[in-house]
Amino acid sequence: MAVLLSAMNDAEPILRLEGLSKTYATAHGPLTVLSAASLALARGSTAAIVGPSGSGKTTLLGLCAGLDEPSEGSVRLCGHLLEGLTEDERAAVRNAHVGFVFQNFQLIPTLTALENVMVPLELRGDRRAARHAASRLEEVGLAERLDHYPVQLSGGEQQRVALARAFANDPDILFADEPTGNLDSDTSDQITEILFSLNRSRGTTLVLVTHDPALAAKTARIFRIARGHVREDGAAEDAPAEGQREVVNR
Repeated sequence: MAVLLSAMNDAEPILRLEGLSKTYATAHGPLTVLSAASLALARGSTAAIVGPSGSGKTTLLGLCAGLDEPSEGSVRLCGHLLEGLTEDERAAVRNAHVGFVFQNFQLIPTLTALENVMVPLELRGDRRAARHAASRLEEVGLAERLDHYPVQLSGGEQQRVALARAFANDPDILFADEPTGNLDSDTSDQITEILFSLNRSRGTTLVLVTHDPALAAKTARIFRIARGHVREDGAAEDAPAEGQREVVNR
């Protein structure tokens, strides 16, 4: 697909939002969830998106990944301007560059751990999908659980499978929506260590949505959403920061 042929410039941000807004039509009139947010993230960086429930964190994550389309503004992801792309073209960008981890794991219950990790590899035509999937599961400590179904795994083990699947295609950027939200504190610590270890070893940009301040504090940058506006912790109130720390709210 032609959309995947554009070269990525290592010097440019891996993710850039400019004037991004999202408004929904409701019975009571338009509801603006996100208002003119702009930010840029460098390759290999880590960032957290925090805010109260219902503030639009997951909406912002979906817009960043091209799962939804903004009402206004633009998203450039891994060198691709998502504006104007069809749904299939956006899916192709995600398959080539993006990994996802979700709070509720989203594993396919009828597939084993190995088969769940194989899915994105097979979609890319990887003829050695089983071997590569087994290697990813070994990395997250599940070499002995390849043939187990999700129902046979603990919550922490299911999230490890989800991490292995997310990193199966060696993504350039990983989006994680409350990756430790359904886990106890000890298991959360283990998942967090794996997540950041893979981020460091692979150079994958990591973007987290979380309610956990301790998890957010592990990232290099924290963006807060309130009343539809996005602001980076430490950013000036009346002007965007310079260079890669650009954050603008209107």
